[in-house]
Amino acid sequence: MTSPAEKYSQSRAARAHPHLAEFRGQYDFGLDDFQVEACKVVEDGHGVLVAAPTGSGKTLVGEFAVHLALETGRKCFYTTPIKALSNQKYSDLVERHGLDQVGLLTGDNTINGEAPIVVMTTEVLRNMLYAGSRTLDTLGYVVMDEVHYLADRTRGAVWEEVIIHLPESVSVIALSATVSNAEEFGDWLTAVRGDTVTIVEERRPIPLHQHVLVGRKMFPLFEPSADDRGTEVNKALERIAREDWQLGRMMKGHKGKGGKRPRSRHRTPSRIELVERLDAEGLLPAICFVFSRAGCAAAVTQCLDARLTLTTPQEQAEIGAFVDAACSHLPEDDLHVLGYYEFRDALVRGIAAHHAGMLPTFKECVEDLFSDGLVKVIFATETLALGINMPARSVVIEKLSKWNGETHANITPGEYTQLTGRAGRRGIDVEGHGVVLWQPGLDPKQVAGLASTRTYPLNSSFHPSYNMAVNLVGQVGRTVARELLEQSFAQFQADRAVVGMARQIRKADDALDGYREKVVCELGDFMEYASLRRELSDIEASGSRARRSADRDEVIASLVKLRPGDVINVPVGRWSGLAVVLDPGRVTDNEGPRPMVLTAERHARRLAMVDFPTPVEPLATMRIPKSFNPRNPQARRDLASSLRSRADAASWSQEKSRRDQPTREDPRIAAIREKLRDHPCHQCPDRESHARWAERYLKLERDTRNQRSRIEQRTNTVARQFDRVCEVLDVLGYLDGDEVTPDGKKLKRLYSDLDLLVSECLRGGVWAELDAAELAAVISGLTYESRRDDDIAAPRIPTKNVREVAATMTDLATELQQLEKEHRVKFLRQPDFGFAQAVWQWCHGATLDDVLGEMDLAAGDFVRAMKQLIDVVAQVADAAGPGSVRTTAREALDQLRHGVVSYTSITS
Repeated sequence: MTSPAEKYSQSRAARAHPHLAEFRGQYDFGLDDFQVEACKVVEDGHGVLVAAPTGSGKTLVGEFAVHLALETGRKCFYTTPIKALSNQKYSDLVERHGLDQVGLLTGDNTINGEAPIVVMTTEVLRNMLYAGSRTLDTLGYVVMDEVHYLADRTRGAVWEEVIIHLPESVSVIALSATVSNAEEFGDWLTAVRGDTVTIVEERRPIPLHQHVLVGRKMFPLFEPSADDRGTEVNKALERIAREDWQLGRMMKGHKGKGGKRPRSRHRTPSRIELVERLDAEGLLPAICFVFSRAGCAAAVTQCLDARLTLTTPQEQAEIGAFVDAACSHLPEDDLHVLGYYEFRDALVRGIAAHHAGMLPTFKECVEDLFSDGLVKVIFATETLALGINMPARSVVIEKLSKWNGETHANITPGEYTQLTGRAGRRGIDVEGHGVVLWQPGLDPKQVAGLASTRTYPLNSSFHPSYNMAVNLVGQVGRTVARELLEQSFAQFQADRAVVGMARQIRKADDALDGYREKVVCELGDFMEYASLRRELSDIEASGSRARRSADRDEVIASLVKLRPGDVINVPVGRWSGLAVVLDPGRVTDNEGPRPMVLTAERHARRLAMVDFPTPVEPLATMRIPKSFNPRNPQARRDLASSLRSRADAASWSQEKSRRDQPTREDPRIAAIREKLRDHPCHQCPDRESHARWAERYLKLERDTRNQRSRIEQRTNTVARQFDRVCEVLDVLGYLDGDEVTPDGKKLKRLYSDLDLLVSECLRGGVWAELDAAELAAVISGLTYESRRDDDIAAPRIPTKNVREVAATMTDLATELQQLEKEHRVKFLRQPDFGFAQAVWQWCHGATLDDVLGEMDLAAGDFVRAMKQLIDVVAQVADAAGPGSVRTTAREALDQLRHGVVSYTSITS
């Protein structure tokens, strides 16, 4: 029973914040303290940053901003980082407020854009700000969900652009995962936006219990400490790890029966055992993070082969009906190539995969059915942890390492926290569970460190782009634009770092005074002598670097001359020996050409500079059949046989390495050595002792000098980069002082990564003679990036027109990259036409089966690449102005939008 004092307190709070009181009455559960505090801040007219764990309910603060906008007659924009999250939020808000009150703006959907509440991707809001859209009138609130995406290397700058350029009258409600520097980010928001309150909630609403599954046995990761004052790593797990390590050491080099190494009795559980154990422990539904698309698919197949069924007959009927309805738009002919029947069978059993290579329709089915509790276990890559609201009772992590694009690396504490943050469904589960599978070599203390550490710093990835520059200069002029960019979080963090660096320099100066005293020599100026020794060492090192650089330049020059059909001798490496060039590759800013070759042993591989320590010369030439496909084993076998025959007929031998040849010594070296011999300190009996102290002095002095240089570089970093971007635009005629030229106004409408290359192609009439399918094919070179596999063949080009235009675009990109290099900026890359053939076929009505077979591409990857292409083709149509290119681009859009590409889950 509520006491009179409590009633009075509640009444007083309701009078102070009437909108919050009304909002709280719409929920049948009480709000947490941090939610109440944040909502009060918003109602009081302040901005707010809420940093809280996944699943803690921070989006409720954003929903209060929506409620407040509707109640006060203002607009609220709810921004998200990804389209899927925008679609999900739109559906949630429509359910609460009605279709007429809520709109959606993404690259795929435009629904009720003038509604008082509009859900959109952050890029859409950025574009509206630059365009001065009337939709911004009466805007009162902007909710920035998942604002920690600001750290994303490729897209993070958009968040800072929006925060900086929003009108001062707009309140920003920033919702972030738990980050270790939330206060720093909040300080920046206050500096840029005015009064902003930072609210950090560390506590999870649902307690998380951590486990390690060894075979079929589940061990808690932590146990009460001996003094009962806290917890410590489970001693049973430490014993298991110790036994495993000892067995591995003892049996190193020894073989057991049958020549096999004896196995530890502690083993990694199979995926079948995992699911059965989770089911028996009552820990379903669960998300199992596998970190591999192939691994996710294999896990589902293993469960099906084992005839696992986690659903009741009633649930199976409900799932089947839902999937049939959700996929009814898919063409009948595509169902087999999409793997629809296997997908449906797994779902009906309560099992699914979830990764970026899946068709969007399939992913949405999995997400909806899992949220409804019908799918019991999902095998997913880490992309599932980003944004989509899919809580589970348990989260399983198969391995504590993953492929990061370059190498296998251990997951970070921040990644571990984000993954396990999905465990525990608020209002359903009393506790959540995080499970790590036992692997040979697993260190329980390492797992405990990941589970206990809360280090997830938010670092800016902001940089001014060409599109940003023309938009800002057009709006406020170059001087004001420069001042605006100095307000970025990137510059804010750089300025703060300078304070710490200056403190280090003061300490170094004190240390240098001490070192100088140790170097005093009675025979002469030892620092002068030490400086001569350092100069000699530097000259010898620079000579070595110069020789290596000269060798590298010669190697690059020889590789550039290679042509398809050239027979070469690969000097070193795994693929050394005779090979025929299939594709010479191209020179990039970072490295020389990477020729694609077929070796005499039938291996088709793309080589790198490391395989060519010396220049390479063609030994002979041979014809490569036009129909040759490096993925076809028979084709490789036939061509390798021809290569060996051609080599037998030619005389060739391994050339002597240039490194074995004598090099001429730098004349300065002899002069410095003579000065050293003549210096009085050369005869000092304590010379080497003095030299050690002098070396420390010179090293610290050099480090301190570099530190001072870094401080100078960090000051006005972003503004200086903006100046260099503007210099490039000045040279190309997009800017004229504070004026944006007619060409610059076209660039303002182009938001792709290669915005400048798109603009130059439009300006130069490069695409004027292409038909719709050809235009789509060449523009795909600006949106698509091939995987960097060593065995990727040269792209197939559909027509002569496309081939010629692709060559022109490549040359144009090279010229622009050279211009960038002169002005010390780097944004552009070479176009990649690996998708051109598939795009051209799709525009001409090819089946999904044909296109996926052509590309060896997953359906989800194909649809995503097509959506990115459609976005840029639409920008080209908008920026081109009246004429043939605009007409052709619009035709291309019509040809691209069919079949699975045209589907959207949201309808108006």
